Amino acid sequence: MSVHPTKAMVLAAGLGLRMRPLTDTMPKPLVPVAGQPLLDHVLDKLATAGVTEAVVNVHYLPDQIIAHTKGRSRPRVIISDERNQVLGTGGGVVKALPLLGAAPFFHVNSDTMWIDGVRSNLARLAEAFDPARMDILLLMAPTTNSIGYSGRGDYAMLPDGALRKRRENQVVPFVYAGAAIMSPALFADAPKGEFSLTKMFDRANEQERLFGLRLEGVWMHVGSPDAIAAAEEAFLESVA
Repeated sequence: MSVHPTKAMVLAAGLGLRMRPLTDTMPKPLVPVAGQPLLDHVLDKLATAGVTEAVVNVHYLPDQIIAHTKGRSRPRVIISDERNQVLGTGGGVVKALPLLGAAPFFHVNSDTMWIDGVRSNLARLAEAFDPARMDILLLMAPTTNSIGYSGRGDYAMLPDGALRKRRENQVVPFVYAGAAIMSPALFADAPKGEFSLTKMFDRANEQERLFGLRLEGVWMHVGSPDAIAAAEEAFLESVA
């Protein structure tokens, strides 16, 4: 069974501390990579995947993001304004749920960037998402060929896609690539106020309803100014 999400949640409220000094005067989602803001790379991929409405949350330097997305129609951007509160990655989704509706939706970090393989990875996520078995389906990048990532990974993945969280001293082969499909039902009894989305990942994992899909292509971790050059080189090579 597959789904066809027409709505997406795009997280754009972070402070971008690791991207300083670029983010002293600019929110991280607007930092340009390969001639285009990170946020536009994400919105373009969502539009290609059939998303018509993207809820974008804002907190740090919000007016810049609001102005930047105002005229966009594919997808149409709806702002979830968090300028007067800190809600975290989980609380931001809970606040936006009335705008997202009752169907499964794409969830994408505004600062994630990847090069698709033969097919759109978001389209592949939609095809693979099975609401009967899953609450969350994460796009997972292999750590070995990701650009700009040097961590120990986030999850191991079983042959059927079920995820197992990395233990403290363990090294695992997959890192969360910052894109997913989620069921709104997951948040029915979510905490109030600020909390991390990893709490919901852990809950779904405990209930064996957290799954992953291997990214086809190349994922780029653009976490600091130094990482921009490597991401740009990979991106420009892919379109040459």
